[in-house]
Amino acid sequence: MKTINHIKNWKKSIFWIIPMLLLGIIACREELNQENFETSELSVKTSEITKLLPNMYNSKFTFSWTAGNNQGTNSAITYKLELDKKENNFSNPQTFEIGKNIYSYDLLIGDLNSLLINKFGANPDKSIIMQVRITATFGDTSVEPQTAITDFTLTPFKPFTNTLYIVGDATPNGWDITKATALTRSSSNPAEFTYYGQLKQGNFKFAVNQNSCWCQDFYNKDANDDTKIIYNEGGNGVDLQWTIDNASLYKITVNLITQSIKIEKMSGPQFNDIWIVGDASPSGWDVNNPVAFKQDLTNPFIFTLECSLNEGNFKLLTGTKGDWCGEWYRPLVDNQDLSATGVEQNSGCTNDNKWKVTSASAGRYKITLNTASNSIKFEPVNIYLIGDATPNGWNMGSLTPMQKNGSVYTWTGQLNPGEFKFTKFNSNWCDGTEIIAETANQTIANTAFKLRDNCQGDDNKWKVSASGTYTITLNLDTNSLEIK
Repeated sequence: MKTINHIKNWKKSIFWIIPMLLLGIIACREELNQENFETSELSVKTSEITKLLPNMYNSKFTFSWTAGNNQGTNSAITYKLELDKKENNFSNPQTFEIGKNIYSYDLLIGDLNSLLINKFGANPDKSIIMQVRITATFGDTSVEPQTAITDFTLTPFKPFTNTLYIVGDATPNGWDITKATALTRSSSNPAEFTYYGQLKQGNFKFAVNQNSCWCQDFYNKDANDDTKIIYNEGGNGVDLQWTIDNASLYKITVNLITQSIKIEKMSGPQFNDIWIVGDASPSGWDVNNPVAFKQDLTNPFIFTLECSLNEGNFKLLTGTKGDWCGEWYRPLVDNQDLSATGVEQNSGCTNDNKWKVTSASAGRYKITLNTASNSIKFEPVNIYLIGDATPNGWNMGSLTPMQKNGSVYTWTGQLNPGEFKFTKFNSNWCDGTEIIAETANQTIANTAFKLRDNCQGDDNKWKVSASGTYTITLNLDTNSLEIK
């Protein structure tokens, strides 16, 4: 009987103990939550780097912060990072919108270095005190924005040059520094420059610009290592140069980060096939059946193509057809217009720069790609009448022009008894391409024609028998001619 009573009493005790324990746990949790709420505070810190160095160019400088406190509202938190000089009090900050649930942000040291100098006026090799501010804003507007600020000190390095030129009696333009040949700057690594072209016996070094003063900055050969470069600020220091013993095609790669140079003797063109691809081109985006350039027989590094370019984009495929991530020739920047001459050979899909043709620049062009110098030229195709049947006769340099509308050329005017043909140049004889009649003394009723390059082959002309006003329409896309 006593045992049963003990059990009943124990059950009654449990009935009261369990609620008390639950209340104690809840109270403890509330106390812990309150403690965390009170001690949680937004803070920000930076990498411990204080002196930026050129060899850190592609390394990361990290800003990191703790989570903001949403006051227990469970609302989303959005972060904004700002940088400014300490004395500016964030009146002119560099702002980065970070987003949600992100607690760090990386800047490449090369980009940070440029920011310090170009935006905040820092001087190379002199320290500058900066501030970073992180701001947390909340989806629940009842929670006030929170900020944290930290000072940090950085010493930037002198920025790399944006241009590099090869000069010397081994180079195409000799020691005339005003005509020094530009190297191509890599779009993926701004500290890397490449020269691809002919070099003669002689010496060379590198200048940062084409100023006539030899007191500018140069890169010379290291006295102890031919594969290393040294920086001669203001032309000071020992003027050591590299020597070319055998004239040939060379590829030279200079890396300003590693202060290295690689000189490669090339035996011939890297590629023998070039195609145009893009909605601005006659190929469209068909990489399997693109329109081909013509390789020059006397200089295999030169490729030419005459075609109509429509509004849109294009790039140049090489190596093998059908591979979107294969080998390409692309401009140095995306949406490059047709005025710049720089071109870069690269592979893959990551760096996918293209040329941009606008409605204003659309038309027919002769495109010349020089794979030895990595340069490209776009020449608008103009058509002229030449011959004693035309108003300006055989006067080279003042020929009768046709009006151009895309690939269609028209002319209306007086033709006299005599001969005529068409030419795509207006400077010197045998300096380009002529459009000639299929046969000699061909009547204007027969509009069949063919091309004649550099005065090679037949020199057939049309024969006009009667004076009159004629309208001539030539379409180079459809290879059709109409004479009325």
